[in-house]
Amino acid sequence: MVDTLAPGCDDMEGPLLNVHHCPTPNQIQHPYTKFSEWKFKLFRVRSLESTSSEEEQYSRETSCTSSQEASPGLQQDSEDLSMRSEPGPVTDIKWPEKTVDNNHEPEVQRLEGEAHSTFLQQLCRICGASFKMDGQNRKYPVHGPVDSETLKVLRRREKKATSWPDLIYKVFKIDVKTDLDTIHPTHFCHNCWNIMNQRFSHNSSEVYFPHNKTVEWMPHSETCNVCKSTKSWGKRKAGIQTNALLAKKKKTGVDIVKKAKNLHHVKTNKAFNQIKVHCKKIHLDTSLLVVDYPADFIKSISCRVCEHILSDPVQASCKHLFCKSCILKYIKIMGCYCPSCRYTCFPTDLTTPVKSYLNIFNSLVIKCTVPGCDEEITLEKYGAHISKHKETKGKEAYAHINKGGRPRLHLLSLTRRAQKHRLRELKMQVRAFADKEEGGDVKSVCLTLFLLALRARNEHRQADELEAIMEGRGAGLHPAVCLAIRVNTFLSCSQYHKMYRTVKATTGRQIFQPLHALRNAEKALLPGYHPFEWNPPLKNVSTRTDVGIIDGLSGLNRSMDEYPVDAISKRFRYDAALVSTLKDMEEDILEGLKSHDLDDYLTGPFTVVIKESCDGMGDVSEKHGSGPAVPEKAVRFSFTIMTISVLDTNGSVRIFEETKPNSELCCKPLCLMLADESDHETLTAILSPLVAEREAMKTSELMLEVGGILRNFKFIFRGTGYDEKLVREVEGLEASGSHYICTLCDSTRAEASQNLVFHSITRSHSENLQRYETWRANPYRESVDELRDRVKGVSAKPFIETLPSIDALHCDIGNAAEFYRIFQLEIGEVYKNSNSTKEERKRWQVILDKHIRKKMKLKPIMRMNGNFARKLMSKETVEAVCELVHNEERQEALRELMDLYLKMKPVWRSSCPAKECPELLCQYSFHSQRFAELLSTKFKYRYDGKITNYFHKTLAHVPEIIERDGSIGAWASEGNESGNKLFRRFRKMNARQSKFYEMEDVLKHHWLYTSKYLQKFMNAHIMLKNQGFTLDVEQRVPQEEELGCSMETLEPMEF
Repeated sequence: MVDTLAPGCDDMEGPLLNVHHCPTPNQIQHPYTKFSEWKFKLFRVRSLESTSSEEEQYSRETSCTSSQEASPGLQQDSEDLSMRSEPGPVTDIKWPEKTVDNNHEPEVQRLEGEAHSTFLQQLCRICGASFKMDGQNRKYPVHGPVDSETLKVLRRREKKATSWPDLIYKVFKIDVKTDLDTIHPTHFCHNCWNIMNQRFSHNSSEVYFPHNKTVEWMPHSETCNVCKSTKSWGKRKAGIQTNALLAKKKKTGVDIVKKAKNLHHVKTNKAFNQIKVHCKKIHLDTSLLVVDYPADFIKSISCRVCEHILSDPVQASCKHLFCKSCILKYIKIMGCYCPSCRYTCFPTDLTTPVKSYLNIFNSLVIKCTVPGCDEEITLEKYGAHISKHKETKGKEAYAHINKGGRPRLHLLSLTRRAQKHRLRELKMQVRAFADKEEGGDVKSVCLTLFLLALRARNEHRQADELEAIMEGRGAGLHPAVCLAIRVNTFLSCSQYHKMYRTVKATTGRQIFQPLHALRNAEKALLPGYHPFEWNPPLKNVSTRTDVGIIDGLSGLNRSMDEYPVDAISKRFRYDAALVSTLKDMEEDILEGLKSHDLDDYLTGPFTVVIKESCDGMGDVSEKHGSGPAVPEKAVRFSFTIMTISVLDTNGSVRIFEETKPNSELCCKPLCLMLADESDHETLTAILSPLVAEREAMKTSELMLEVGGILRNFKFIFRGTGYDEKLVREVEGLEASGSHYICTLCDSTRAEASQNLVFHSITRSHSENLQRYETWRANPYRESVDELRDRVKGVSAKPFIETLPSIDALHCDIGNAAEFYRIFQLEIGEVYKNSNSTKEERKRWQVILDKHIRKKMKLKPIMRMNGNFARKLMSKETVEAVCELVHNEERQEALRELMDLYLKMKPVWRSSCPAKECPELLCQYSFHSQRFAELLSTKFKYRYDGKITNYFHKTLAHVPEIIERDGSIGAWASEGNESGNKLFRRFRKMNARQSKFYEMEDVLKHHWLYTSKYLQKFMNAHIMLKNQGFTLDVEQRVPQEEELGCSMETLEPMEF
């Protein structure tokens, strides 16, 4: 019957018509509730019947006689309804009663199943769409092999799947191997085919999946969605006419979405306009073309962003062309997607167009923009032409740049057999030439041709390598050795290249590797090279593993006018940096397993303890000439892997422990930023993504291949490498001059001065968060002083979790500054008269500086630093100061105070006080109490009702922290502080006009400087150099190819 037509299949032909016109019982008839649907369906069937042949009409009339006799009422009603011009009400239809013989039920079920199967063959197995929607009726078998086009894509991507069931399972996660023909369709549509091709070819195409989920196919039933029509062809009802001016239109969800899209278009248009206005000054307009080209051709040579002629053209992965400066500026402002098709586009995906396109592009003829010059020149020669004009008033800044680049030849994409077939004639000609001229040496002829081709294309780097191989000179040093030499000697690219060319010209041998070989060696040492996986996947973190240096401000949505020029940040993704560090320590991990008699194939889980450090580097600006210096402050966030342990049958075994935790060689830089550490908003915006990645890694396990075996790693993060200023900044506490003196406990300055020793650690990150919420909400409606006393000095939101500890380096510096002040006061005898003027205190300081400079060779400084503090805190300095103090009792007090301090200092400065100074550790409580007694008695004039922050921490919290962590010095920020001088040296080494790229180079080379893999090469190089090995220029080493790949190459040469 007509009512069995499936949706979207109203015009089916062939065997489906035979099913429709066969006598069908009433069980499979779906009566329509609207008269107009009957009218439409009957008209549709009659139009199909009129196109058939006379034999088909005769067979249908003879086969349908029994159905007309069985249901005369229905037949009569159908004829009457089809002849009416106006549809009547639905109640006029008289439905026949269902009188079907039970003997015909098997036949009915068979016909119904055949109709259902016929409808299934017209639907897609994956999305359920009809093949008629395609227009070309393209479909593909579900259980067949892949077509030739898809097979090429799979071979190019080195995929092993060759059948559609495997591809469907990989893309859509649908298992079609257990399908039944009576339930599931056997073909899928072209749209799903496009989705699978896009998945493996990474090409953009306008395809979409019509459902959020795949279709679930069910067996046929009376309420089958396949056989039941979903269209309603009812008569349009006449609505009540209302006044359009008075009626208020209700906003729907579609309207809201349209409004949001309009806002997005406004923002996009604003960015486009700003870029276009800027590009008018430096790019050429298409109206300067001499020939009136078609509009499509003009579009192909124009930038999709600024609509000018391409300048330094680059091609995105979606094959759209842009000016390099325009697309980089657009990506920086609007996001990483193509402006034309909104396909994902990253700066690293931009490539140079093929050479054939560049040849056509450079041959375009344009008019000169200088007034009075009517010359017509090509784009390739425009830069040279415009430079000849002394006074250019036109596009003087424009100079077409073509960096070139080797295009992908079609020959290289062929299989080896096809390449042999295409080059058959050339191979025969080369063989004939070699037999005639070179004695049959085909290899030498081919290598010489290749060498000449490289020289002709100015690719001298590859030509030098090929020439060295042809002459048997070998490859020289290993690239890792050359990279270690360059990084540890702080050589810039030009300096290293000059050394490379000089050594090659002097010795006649290629000892050092060229720069491109060093760049290839860098890739394996930088984050983003090794694949890894997290179980479970990290929340709100991408699953991509090939992530290198990223912009630290990429998450900030700012327009072009509001983009912060002074805040520049570059960082690695935290998980990728940890993976690169673990792969760099692969030999140490395997050696630790071997030294503890553990199995090499132990999969873990390994527990990795990480120390986090963050500190400001102060003013890092380059001072040139006279005038006021503009401060340019920088901040670095770094981490150090302290220990690696693994669970064994005997418990936890520590297989790695950092021997020098405060060295700059083990402090890995994670984020560099040109920003002020006091700028809470900028610091929060840059470090918040790092904090989110760290929080996600706490509840997940890393799956990484180490030593050829997949192993599990868990991470424990301890934020201890922060000085007091930064701890107060990231934990939301008040500044160091606050009424609340300590970052570890809730003591006020008065309480700490009254009780110098007996305090315990009470602060924590979670408690600071709760106190911030109390400070923000003020639930008890208290005054400012009462609320401040309740929250204990918390005034901002904490955004980094720190571990309550003492920074040993800054503690030593702070205590030395306090002793320096005590020496001055003792010289002025303030214990007798505390009312001293500012001029007198300045005079005492001058006397002290002159005396210790004469006795201790200590030059006066503006601000206390680590080196001055170490020399100042000694018994020799006290003896020198006692020469200026005339009271013997005060001299003895000073000597005792310094002696007690020198006995307490090793406890918090050593990496493991239980092993290095166990006696001093046991006596620390006694020494601290005696030290506090001296401060409260002999030096009461200084510490009556007040005490410094670091004196309080030194006397009150050191034993508790050592009991908890085992050490204070090992968890200090000294390694991060030592990296400050490295930052300045690497910045000088990689000086560039753009600070944006300069920060990338500094971060990359600082990371390579801390690589343990390169440190081993550098240590071996230094050891051989100290042993006196020299380079003999006249000596010819016959087997340099083998020596260049091993450490033995270092023996006969010195650099």
